[in-house]
Amino acid sequence: MHEVRVYDSSGALKKVISEKTLKARADRQILFPGGYAKGRKKAKPQTIPNKKSKQAKLA
Repeated sequence: MHEVRVYDSSGALKKVISEKTLKARADRQILFPGGYAKGRKKAKPQTIPNKKSKQAKLA
């Protein structure tokens, strides 16, 4: 594993994450994987068009 360099949007170096820190994070992730799971966005309910409105538009 290599150190990770984090840059901001302008390209300036923000921080460097050491190998030791990354290894500790990986070990924690194995023990407690739920803490690293990303939350999923709720799906928007799909609107089902009415048959009546389609007929009204065609007429």
